[in-house]
Amino acid sequence: MRILLTNDDGYFAPGIRTLAKTLAKEHDVVLVAPEKEHSGQSHAITIHHSLVVKKVVIDGLDIDAYSVSGTPADCVRAGIDKIVPWRPDVIFSGCNLGYNAGMDIIYSGTVSAALEGVLLGIPSVAVSAEWVDGDAMFETAATIGCRIFEKVKDSFLSNPEPTVLNINVPYLPVDEVKGVRVADIGENAYDYYFEEEVDGERILSLKGRSKMEFKEGTDRYFLKQGYATLTPVIYGSADLEVMDRLTSWLDE
Repeated sequence: MRILLTNDDGYFAPGIRTLAKTLAKEHDVVLVAPEKEHSGQSHAITIHHSLVVKKVVIDGLDIDAYSVSGTPADCVRAGIDKIVPWRPDVIFSGCNLGYNAGMDIIYSGTVSAALEGVLLGIPSVAVSAEWVDGDAMFETAATIGCRIFEKVKDSFLSNPEPTVLNINVPYLPVDEVKGVRVADIGENAYDYYFEEEVDGERILSLKGRSKMEFKEGTDRYFLKQGYATLTPVIYGSADLEVMDRLTSWLDE
């Protein structure tokens, strides 16, 4: 199978290297990833300057790899349009350093790279590993992520509506992960707020207060219990019920 692999942590990140090694055992993989970290960039694209593409060598990998001076979404579109010599069967994004669960997926460059694939008609997979004190078990995340994909790939790839499979994996050895749960998108792990300083000008720093409890059945609820989670994500269309309501308001 032909796979385009990207991320938002940069082509040099250990998470993408680990996922590349795992995927390359069974598949034809080309890596196209940002030249620097783009965490929290969501679905930003570059429009005010050109992109620079460089072929790069990544230690321990024997695959074609490229850096792009742009965002994760740029990497996917440029990869498909100009860099990769074939149209991918599937796009993988990750392994990200830290969960992309709850409403944090809105801000995620990892998930948005996968969603860019969906916009181009290609089913995509986002894989994220729990962050603990600056570390993540990428081997666990890559192994579990690939196992999930292999189990569902026939139905997933034949689905007429391309979808993102958003996979999150806890900070545990592979044999200690309790299993996989299909889960709804839950709330954020943090209550975000700005901490303000005044030193001749107002300076705002984004902070977050950790939450401890999560709604039953959501991704973070299961992750806290030691399960990996799987959530299908698509770009929403207009809400038809709300459209009818708006039409009625205009006609009043």
